[in-house]
Amino acid sequence: MSHHIRTVTPADLNDLKIVVDSCELFPSEYLDEMIDDFFHNSETEDIWFTYMDHASPVAIGYCVPEKLTEGTYNVLAIGVMKTAQRRGIAAEMMKYIEQLLKDKGGRLLIVETSTDDAQTAARGFYQKIGYTQEAVIRDFWKEGEDKVVFWKKLT
Repeated sequence: MSHHIRTVTPADLNDLKIVVDSCELFPSEYLDEMIDDFFHNSETEDIWFTYMDHASPVAIGYCVPEKLTEGTYNVLAIGVMKTAQRRGIAAEMMKYIEQLLKDKGGRLLIVETSTDDAQTAARGFYQKIGYTQEAVIRDFWKEGEDKVVFWKKLT
C-alpha cells in the first residue's frame, strides 16, 4: 500500500477542511459532524483516509460498509486539493481503499455520482479505473439530476 496514504487523525482536521473547500467536495463545515463518530467511537466501521504530500494532507477519502449487506462498501467521498489534481492521487486513493477492503473480506465497492456537468470527470475517472456503471436513478439528487452508481468486484 502507498506510504503516502494513512488513516485520518484529529490533527488533520483543519488541513482536511482546506482540501474539502479546494475541491468543492461538500461544505467544509459539515466535516466536524461527519467525522466525529470516527474519532470518538472505537466500534465505528467508517473509514477515513488521507494522502499526505510533504507532511500535509492533500486528499481525503471516506468509505462505509453498506448496512444489511455482506462485504459491500460505499465510497462516499474522494477529493483531491485543486493544486494536487492530475497527479494520480485519486487513483492511488482508490487502489488503497480497494486493497484495504479486500484485506477485510470486502466483496463489492460502489461509488455514487451525479449527472451534473460538474461530475462528468468523476464519471469518466471511475470508468477509467475499472468501475462499471450499474444504475441510474432518475431525479435522485433533484429534479433533472440523476444519481449514477458505479461498482467494482473486489474479490
